[in-house]
Amino acid sequence: MRYVRFIILSVICSIVLLGCAGKTEQAKAKYVFYFIGDGMGVNQVIGTEMYLAELEGRIGTKSLSFTSFPVRNYMTTYSATNAVTCSAAAGTALATGTKTQNGRIGMRQDSSVLYSIACKAKQAGKAVGVTTSVAINHATPAVFYAHQPDRQMYYEIGTDAAKAGFDFYGGAGWKQVFSPHDSSAIDLYSLLRDSGYMIIDHRQDFQALSAGAGKVVYVQPKDCVNPSSLPAAIDRKEGDLTLANITEKAIQFLSTRNETGFFLMVEGGVIDWLCHANDGAAAFREVVDFSETIQVALDFYKAHPNETLIIVTADHETGGLSLGNGPYELNLKLLANQKSSIIGLTQKLKQLKKSKGKNLTYPDLQELFKQECGFGATVMLSPAEEQLLESECMKIIRSDRNQLVRNEHALVDPLAVLAVKILNRKAMIQWASGGHSAGAVPVYAIGVGAEKFSGISDNTEIIGIIEEVMGN
Repeated sequence: MRYVRFIILSVICSIVLLGCAGKTEQAKAKYVFYFIGDGMGVNQVIGTEMYLAELEGRIGTKSLSFTSFPVRNYMTTYSATNAVTCSAAAGTALATGTKTQNGRIGMRQDSSVLYSIACKAKQAGKAVGVTTSVAINHATPAVFYAHQPDRQMYYEIGTDAAKAGFDFYGGAGWKQVFSPHDSSAIDLYSLLRDSGYMIIDHRQDFQALSAGAGKVVYVQPKDCVNPSSLPAAIDRKEGDLTLANITEKAIQFLSTRNETGFFLMVEGGVIDWLCHANDGAAAFREVVDFSETIQVALDFYKAHPNETLIIVTADHETGGLSLGNGPYELNLKLLANQKSSIIGLTQKLKQLKKSKGKNLTYPDLQELFKQECGFGATVMLSPAEEQLLESECMKIIRSDRNQLVRNEHALVDPLAVLAVKILNRKAMIQWASGGHSAGAVPVYAIGVGAEKFSGISDNTEIIGIIEEVMGN
């Protein structure tokens, strides 16, 4: 009997020990990258992949750096009050896990404060960076450090950046550097310096200046064309600051801060701007640029595969992009004929009008569109398209004023709008609007805990998983 009891006890102990052995401690992510492609819906990603495949002479897709991640999913984006969200509400959900009303930055509907995953990471001892290709106090980066009732309160949002005390801010610059309500208030750059930040622009020696810096703000030079945005990838000139540059510098700086690791948010904000403008060619190339930026993080991941998590997603879809406009085909490779974004083409039209003055002729404009869009050379226009383009050109020639039209983020020339619209139509893509849509957005993940993202369905679910994987 004693022998039987001994055997039973031995079996029970073995089961308990095996159970304990199976409960090994889950790996934690020391380094977390959170990439947000603003406005980058499912069709923006697939369209870019199909565009790249067509450039290789085939129908299909060519993978981007992140589309081959082991976890691929999609999620909804609606806000607490609107089926179609704005970037502030969507960003707040992505940063805090809580839905709010459109326009809110890091606040609930009742204006109570919400703290982001970046704030929690900082509190847990990690180094923290917030970066973007647009203004650092624009909606999506702002939700990670700021708490304001209105996304248009750029100055107040900027002051919150100084209060948050994150280790690294990077982007195009700061929108509304001076207070619109108090002329005696300190400007944002001075406030940041007083708060211990070293301001470094792209022309300075980052390595030398940041070696002894406690905290860094990395931006474009002040004499850049647009302090609210980096140049679109399609418009970029040699020496321009890029999102990949910013990401490289952020990793370089954050990885030396402490032994606890870092959290880095990177926003591809210009994707949204180009989709608001319904500029297919420039938007696809901006997604490629975003992919190249993510590759920088992937290179870091390959060196730290058991300690790194990379998430790539979007806050919402912009423009209601449709891959097809009737016929059962696409001709995306035609978009490669476009040499400038709608914003860049507006600038070139302005320069041409200024240089020619009252001597501007239709052949002058024809030559510009031939160079910039391939019209009449590699892109053949139909008689109706030629007539429409000539009619609109003559209106501009006869007018004494240069009438521009406003889209969400820029003033653009109506001739640039028409040229881009013609190319879109010939490439067989179309847009539902110049605003956001309620379309699903993609989610991609690789690294520590990546498998947990395969089950999410809404933008509020990401943060809980990141917190679990980080061990906060």
